Amino acid sequence: MTADKPLRADARRNREALIAKAREVFDAGDFFDLRFDDFAQLAGVGTGTLYRHFPTREALAEAVYHGEVAALCDRARRLQATLPAAEALTTFLRGMVDYLDTHQGLARTLATLMATRSGVLAEGSKALEQAVTDLVAAAARDGAVRDDVNAGAVMMALHGIGAAHDRPDWRAEADGVITLLLDGLRRSYSGDGPREREQESADELK
Repeated sequence: MTADKPLRADARRNREALIAKAREVFDAGDFFDLRFDDFAQLAGVGTGTLYRHFPTREALAEAVYHGEVAALCDRARRLQATLPAAEALTTFLRGMVDYLDTHQGLARTLATLMATRSGVLAEGSKALEQAVTDLVAAAARDGAVRDDVNAGAVMMALHGIGAAHDRPDWRAEADGVITLLLDGLRRSYSGDGPREREQESADELK
């Protein structure tokens, strides 16, 4: 398989303009009210340009999704490079709640358009989980969090938060879940984790 041919500068600008406008329209929840052809005019390009880059709504949604995942992963790497490990993890997880709160329309639109693209969704989820894995592992190496919880548990909490966005007190509850999650990750180092409990049980048997 050969690599995709790099786009010319003007073609790259057109593609980026389409993705940026799609992200904006998705976020507002207006995408399904538009004929796909009319979207080109909103983005300031011709219809032919739209179809040349994105022949379907789903193809456009895939590009937006990849862009969102890449931005979140980049943020995780920047935080890890510039903050102490525990602070980087905390900032990223609380930032995910901010992101989900701000971009609820985007999340719903992408979920609808990408419903049949499970492979693409799985690929994005894997990339994001790796970013979270790196944050958790760094905090564990620093002794800031327990080392017996993998990133999958953290991802399940984030998925649950996102899936519950229709609850009336969602934001407060989501912040509370992150607080519980962070508290649970740290708990083994306050003498209340599984290793400490196992040692206490062993001591009681002596």
